Amino acid sequence: MARYRGPKSKIARRFNEAIFGPDKALDKKPYGPGMHGNTRRRGKKSEYAIQLAEKQKAKYTYGVLERQFAKTFALAVTKRGVTGENLLNIPSYLLKAGDVISVREKSKSLENINISLAKRKSHNWLQWDATNFQGTFLALPEREDIPEKIKEQLIVELYSK
Repeated sequence: MARYRGPKSKIARRFNEAIFGPDKALDKKPYGPGMHGNTRRRGKKSEYAIQLAEKQKAKYTYGVLERQFAKTFALAVTKRGVTGENLLNIPSYLLKAGDVISVREKSKSLENINISLAKRKSHNWLQWDATNFQGTFLALPEREDIPEKIKEQLIVELYSK
């Protein structure tokens, strides 16, 4: 499976948001990346540039590449309801209500797994059982429950051209 393995701070500075989690680079350099990042005059962005940047931000946030993102958009269009909300509710692995996800036995003792589970946030669409290292997917989250600052309407407008 492919994934983005490049500099994460550079991407966070491009969008001026902590996409991959907390990042010190945004505090040190609150301007865009590049040799002339803070001195370069950037004109007004076109409508297409704004839409494309929003799509790229969503791709980096969810950790998917272009082909998979296009397929999830096509799936979101075919579902009932608002296309933008359907797009943000579609993860990289499709789940149905009632599905149980667990950590396999070999991985329960790994330090990285325990650290990430200790940092885990509670969500009302996911029920977590810490003793068995398993969670139950209850329902699709509503738009208000999704913490990402993504303007999904811009993505829908971009793909509808």
